[in-house]
Amino acid sequence: MVGNSTGGGFLSLLIALLVVNVLLIAPGWLLPGGAGRTWLAVEAVAAVALFALLPHTRWRRIAAWGAAAVLILGSLLAFADAVFRLSLGRALNLYLDIPLAADAGRLIAGVAGGGGTLVAAVVVSAAGLLAVRVIAGRLMRIALPGGRRWTLAAAGAVAAVAALAAGTVPALGPRVAAPAARLAADQARHAVRMFNERDAFAAELGAAPADYASVPRLLHRLRGRDVLIAFVESYGMSAIEDPRYAPVLGPRLDALAARTSAAGLHLATGRLAAPTQGGQSWFSHLSLLSGLWVDNQLRYDLLLAEGRETLIDDFRRAGHRSAALMPANTLAWPEGERLGYDEIWTRRDIDYAGPALNWVTMPDQFTWSFLQRRIRRSGDPRPVFAELGLISSHAPWTPILPVLDDWDVIGDGAVFERWRDAGEPPHELWLDHDRVREHFALSVDYAVHAATGYAERYVDDRTLLIVLGDHQPAPLITGEDATRAVPVHVISGDPALVRPFLGWGFSAGARPDRSRPAAGMDAFRDWFVGAFSAADRDKAKRNEAG
Repeated sequence: MVGNSTGGGFLSLLIALLVVNVLLIAPGWLLPGGAGRTWLAVEAVAAVALFALLPHTRWRRIAAWGAAAVLILGSLLAFADAVFRLSLGRALNLYLDIPLAADAGRLIAGVAGGGGTLVAAVVVSAAGLLAVRVIAGRLMRIALPGGRRWTLAAAGAVAAVAALAAGTVPALGPRVAAPAARLAADQARHAVRMFNERDAFAAELGAAPADYASVPRLLHRLRGRDVLIAFVESYGMSAIEDPRYAPVLGPRLDALAARTSAAGLHLATGRLAAPTQGGQSWFSHLSLLSGLWVDNQLRYDLLLAEGRETLIDDFRRAGHRSAALMPANTLAWPEGERLGYDEIWTRRDIDYAGPALNWVTMPDQFTWSFLQRRIRRSGDPRPVFAELGLISSHAPWTPILPVLDDWDVIGDGAVFERWRDAGEPPHELWLDHDRVREHFALSVDYAVHAATGYAERYVDDRTLLIVLGDHQPAPLITGEDATRAVPVHVISGDPALVRPFLGWGFSAGARPDRSRPAAGMDAFRDWFVGAFSAADRDKAKRNEAG
């Protein structure tokens, strides 16, 4: 223990204050404009003042270790909150996000590899234990003369009151904040909101139609037609509008329009607003299929548990067989079974003989080829309703593959073996944010290129192909204030299948009309059933009532 000299006591106090203060404010430095914005965490003053007041007993040692562990845990949660804001465009919500830890681990393993992930976990754990020991030691070393201890304790009490107030007051000043109190208050508000969310979503479920069984001649305008809905990973409006990416995607969209026209196809493009950003694309999938707004895991789970029908059930009633092609799903997918697909194709079900490409299990061109080879040509006479999750434009966006001109050579995907070790390793690429953004644009360019190739070869007048983004990429790519809207391309050889979309506000060609507001993905099912059935649902209900 440090001696009781006034100088030594103040030095130990200042060191402890510096260490605890940096621990509390450092997570905020990750956010845009965060570096240098906050200088002092009032909770650091309160904690150090409290330990200056405590007598040097065995209980002080226990309290120091406990306080150090709490501080480290709080700092880790604050770092996680910053990462969520950068990657998903929203704050951490412990009530919902703890189950995402496993998904995050798998994503990190895809970027850094299994060995790198294990090493990182060991290093982080060791660093955490070391940090706890260092901070506990510093707190135990604080020693001041009695009178000054009480003066400091009074100052600490004032700081503690200020820290509590900071949970409701946005800021105490331009350089002073209470990050720990604010994080705790945010998590408490999230928990209360999630408890209320159950009632709010139950009310929405009660107001929405349980099914569309009463719609006359349900989806009869799609009788005998294959309907394919393909979600392109991270394909948001920023890829088209942001000046950093438009020079790459603009020519690709022009090529999409030219090549589909040359193939005798009709093309229209609009926009829909996604319920998520940066990840959790299953929210977008279920919002579009169900006709209900699903923007968090609680809503997702409640909707599945409720047993509500979706567009999958609508197509089944119309005589289609349904298929889900989800190459990113490497584990069991009970949600797909709950949704009622006739066929579910995940990584374990797909006969892909090529290499995994970091996180991406297989390239989009193979997924499109598999759709044609195994699903659409299965021998079943019923038309297909298929949902695809395309993943080549998923982070880490390396390597970038070319689209093969000869689709006949794709087969089981062994042709992609030559790209097993292609491109920059993710851990090198992600050291340069400008290079990351460049690769993002190139990966979306590849995804649209592959979709174009599929359309011109395999879409005809008995096919309706809908290609849309699942969500915008992370704020690191889009910036903080980007729209949640995503492009939606509709392609068919039959102009009658594209015409209803033009009436809904879509524009002919590969570029959407930006002046029109983007409807939410939850609006799609109701509109789609009405547009391709004999009568819209509301009119049918009026007729039944009469």
